[in-house]
Formats: sequence, C-alpha cells, structure tokens
Amino acid sequence: MTLGIEWITPVLGVVGLFAALVIFLRINRQDSGTGEVAEIARRIQEGARVFMTREFQVLLPFAIVLGALVFWLKDPYEGLAFFLGAGCSFTAGAIGMYAATKANVRTTVAAHTQGSAAALSTAFFGGSVMGLTIASMGLLGIGGLFLFFGRTEEDAEVIHGFAMGASLIAIFFRVGGGIFTKAADVGADLVGKVEAGIPEDDPRNPGVIADNVGDNVGDVAGMGSDLFESYCNAQIATIAIGATLALSSVQDLTVGEAGRSGLMYLPLAMTSAGLICALVGILLVHFFSAQQPARALRFGTIGAATLFVIAAWFVASYIGAIWQVWACVLAGTVGGVIIGASTEYFTGGKPVRNIARSSETGVATVMITGLSVGLLSVVIPVITIAAILLVSSHLAGLYGAGIAAVGMLATIGITMAIDAYGPVADNAGGIAEMAGLGKKTRDITDQLDEVGNTTAAIGKGFAIGAAGLAALAITAAYINTVKKNNPDFELYLADPMVLIGVFLGGICPFLNGSITMTAVGDAAHDMIEEIRRQFRDIPGLLEGKAKPDSARCVDIATAAALKRMVLPAGLAVFAPAVVGFLLGPETLAGMLIGALLGCILLALFMANAGGAWDNAKKYVEQGHFGGKNSDAHRACVVGDTVGDPLKDTSGPSMNILINVMAIVSLVIAPLL
Repeated sequence: MTLGIEWITPVLGVVGLFAALVIFLRINRQDSGTGEVAEIARRIQEGARVFMTREFQVLLPFAIVLGALVFWLKDPYEGLAFFLGAGCSFTAGAIGMYAATKANVRTTVAAHTQGSAAALSTAFFGGSVMGLTIASMGLLGIGGLFLFFGRTEEDAEVIHGFAMGASLIAIFFRVGGGIFTKAADVGADLVGKVEAGIPEDDPRNPGVIADNVGDNVGDVAGMGSDLFESYCNAQIATIAIGATLALSSVQDLTVGEAGRSGLMYLPLAMTSAGLICALVGILLVHFFSAQQPARALRFGTIGAATLFVIAAWFVASYIGAIWQVWACVLAGTVGGVIIGASTEYFTGGKPVRNIARSSETGVATVMITGLSVGLLSVVIPVITIAAILLVSSHLAGLYGAGIAAVGMLATIGITMAIDAYGPVADNAGGIAEMAGLGKKTRDITDQLDEVGNTTAAIGKGFAIGAAGLAALAITAAYINTVKKNNPDFELYLADPMVLIGVFLGGICPFLNGSITMTAVGDAAHDMIEEIRRQFRDIPGLLEGKAKPDSARCVDIATAAALKRMVLPAGLAVFAPAVVGFLLGPETLAGMLIGALLGCILLALFMANAGGAWDNAKKYVEQGHFGGKNSDAHRACVVGDTVGDPLKDTSGPSMNILINVMAIVSLVIAPLL
C-alpha cells in the first residue's frame, strides 16, 4: 500500500538544492577583494581542494570494496544504494566546503567595507549552503529510494545500504579532517604564540594557512558529513522499525488506512517539513542580521524549531499517526534545545570564567579546572537523552525513540548553517589579520568569531545527542531485524554473551580516542619541527621581511591525515562484523550498547572540555587576568592546545564510530 504523497520528499530535496544554489550565487557576486586578501583566500581554497582530492583517492578503493561486498553478499540494489549514499555524502561535504572557502574572504571584505551586519549575513549564508545541501541531499537520496523500495517491508532493507555509504564517507571526512586541522592548529599555536610570541593568525607563521584550510576540511566538510550521517540514519532506522513492527503495534500507533506505510513514510514527511522550516529560519537570521550576531542566530534557530513543532502536528495528523507519535517528535526537538543550552553554558558561561581565573596560578590549575568542567558537562545531556528515551518509548515504543531522533534532526538545514558559520567567521578573521586590514575590521571578525566558537560548541553537543539517538534507533532496528529473521532470538542482560559484548563495545571508543589523539600528536610533532625550521632557516621571517613556505605545512598535515585516518575507519566497519559472525547476534547487540554509552560519555566530555578551554583563552585575550602575552594567557593557550584535538578530532569521531558500528550491524543482521 502507498500513500500517494511519497514524491513530495525528493521534490523538496530538489527545491532545497535550488535554494542552496541561489544563496551560493548571491555570495559569489560579492566583492572577494584584491591583492594580498585575494591571494591568501586563493591559497586556502587551493589547500582545501588538494586535501579533498587526495582524500577521495584514498577513500575510493575502500568504498568500492565495501560496496562490492554488499552487492554480492546482500542484494545488488542495496549495493547500489550504498554507492548512492556515499556519493550524496561526499557531494554534500564538497559543496559545503567549496561554499565556505568562497564565503570566508567575502566575509572579510564585507567587514572591512560594509560593517558587522553585512559580514554576519555573508558568513551565515556561507554556512547555509552547507546546511541546505545536507538536508536536500538526504531528502533526495532517501526519498528517491523510498519511492522505489519503500512499498514493502522486505524491499525497505535496500535503503540500509544508503546509510552505510553515508557513514563510510563520514568517518573518513570527520577523522581525516579532524587530524588535519588539529595538527596545523596545535603546531601554529605552540610555536607561534607560545615560543615566538607572535599573535594568532600572524602572516609570519608558516602554519596559519594550514590552520585555515583545516577549519574548512574539518569543521565544515567533516561536521557536515557527521550530521548528514545522523540525519539519514535516524530516518532510515525509523523506517526499518516501522517495517518490522508487529501488526498489533502498527494498529496501536495509527488511525485510518495508512497503517504500516504511514509509519514508514512519516520520518521522511517530518524531515520534508523540517527543510521548509529551516529555510524560514535562514531568512529570519538574515532579517535580524543588523542586531547582535548571537541574537540573530538565536532568532533563526528558535523560530525554525517552533515552526517545525507546529508543522509536525499537521504532518502526523495527515499521515494518520496518533498524537503520541507527535509528542515523541516534540520530545526530540525540546531535548535538542536542552542539550544545546547545556553546551552553551559549559562552553561559554561561568565555567569558562572559572577556567580563566585558574590560569593565574599556572597551567596545572587550568588543566584541572577544565577537566572538572568537562566531566560535569556530561550530566545534563545524558539525563536529557535518557528522558527523551523514557518519554518516547512510553508513548510509542521503539518507534517513538526513532521518531524522536528524527524530530531532533529535522531542522538540520539551519542547525548546520549556524555550525558552519563558525569556521567561516574564523577564516575571515585569519584573512583580515594576515592581510593587515586593521583593528576595526579585526574587531568585527573577532566578534563574529567569538559567537562562532559558541555556535560550534553547541553544534558539537547537538551532534553528539543526535548521533546517540540515531544510533539508539539503529540498534533497535537491528534487534527487530534479527528477531524477524530468527524468532528464537532473545536479549537478556544476564546472558554472559551479551555482557561480553557490552565490555567489547566499551573498549571501542577508548581505542578510537587513543588512535586519533596519537595521530594528532604525531602529526603536530612534524608540524612543529617544520615551523621551527622555517623560523630558524628563512632569513628575516620573524622580522616580516620574508614569506613562509605555507604549502609545505599544508602538505605535512595532508599526508598525516590521509595516513592515519584508515585505522579508525577500519575499527568502526570491521569490529561489528567480526563480533557478529564469530560470537553471534546477542554479543553484537551487547557490543552496540556498550559502545553507545562509552561514545556518548567520552564525546560530551571531550567536546565540552575542549570548548571551555578554547573560550577561556579567548576570555583572557579580551583583557581579563592580564590579557594577551601574560602568564595567564600562556597557561590558557596550553589548555586550549590540549583541548583542540579533544573537541575537534577525538570527540567528534565518537559520533561517527557508534553510527558506523550500528549501521554495519543493521546491514549484516539478516546474515546473522
């Protein structure tokens, strides 16, 4: 049975892509500067393009092998869906990064010639291209597959391949981009600010261009692929749950004639409405851009979320779902706001000032206070996730948990736009400093960057919560799928095989964290040695009489990222398959539960501790506790340097890890 409205989703995907194109063309028409400004922007764009090209060359063989395995071992159509998911994810990340590297220099020029409002609009529109592209590619890909394969429960398994393809690209983009950006950032900060005593983004620093490239490949393409994965996985998991629900549960959750078809299509209907609401939110930010940046961004976010909650009621009613299903969507949306508010407090409120105050007594107290903040920051988001699960499962069972995850992610168009705004603003400040555009311009870009740091931290918290709920929904879909294929399957916590899986899963996030932190440390070591060599061997570099070899630093970061991103990807893809086929589906279910808990806890701790250290450094740089170049500032720089790989590499990689493990498990579930 079909509803007759499934075509709306891919059509809205096309509409969203058209809107992204219109915004990009608007950005591209703006003044991109001349002389040194244009040259700096060109070097950043070229560095980002080279990294993405070389990453694609490493990624392609891996994708071909996995896609071929799905093609032959599962289903040819599922293999094709895998390649479609990988292609959509890569395209979304590449388009978003390209738009960001165009918007950064135009934000700088707008700040220099037009003022704060124009600069805010430009930076935000640069991020909006990423947000709209992610949402639209998801709707186009999943919606198109649903038109052909969403008619029966058996055919719906084909769509699982799309999620696996998207997840594969996400782990390479997120881990590879994270290693690149933090190797460059740590090297540039330690040698430039701490050893040489020169300002951040100083043109004399050989690592600055690589640092700006890293913002684009890590915080735009990487974060975009991260949220694209969660966005798609939440929808696909909910479709899978709807397809495998018992008939009695279907009858309990629906009214009228829609039945199972309605429950399977509902997540796509919700995200379709979410795209429209995100477009309205983007327009609201532009309308309020003359106000304080933080206020304008908040107007857009809250406005889009409020509109979506209202729209979700009508969507659920039209599809034929009971009001409790809409309440699950509301729970997910409100939960996302709570997680964002908690993250904003711990990375921008009193805890940050406490870390800054502790810098007066040295590095050790900065580290201790920051660790304490990070540990405490885990509590509210995890309680919120538990509350969402409690409410949604009570109202609508496992399906409720899935649709709550969809509710949290439905307005991803504006959520990602605000997150991607941060690295665009950061790049704009770097270009202004390197081009010597003066204090007035730098003050505007610093104000935008300060807000961008907070939005980026909120985005990371939101991404963690969304990834956790999406992985939870996929785990539920995995259990349902195994039960459908094996009626004797039962899951008991007292079963030793389940407990073994829990422990094995708990190992995975710590192993992943160690691998990624080691990768950043090793890459940063090479970067530091190279920057020191250039300061030592290039005559007149520190005096500003010679130019650094920035291309060499970009090459070091690129080589390190490409070499070290394969092992975390292999862990995420192959660990579930090994455990599932050797120890059985019960052990694999336990593994997913253990990995889910470990990933959420570590990711929140790492992201919030790192964000708090970063903003504490900026708080001191504003003139508190001695200001720039004081002992307190140097202590905070060390804290920020330790926190950088936590919040931008290891922490975000946890989101990808648990989602990849879960979706691989769902794909192989029928084979178990």
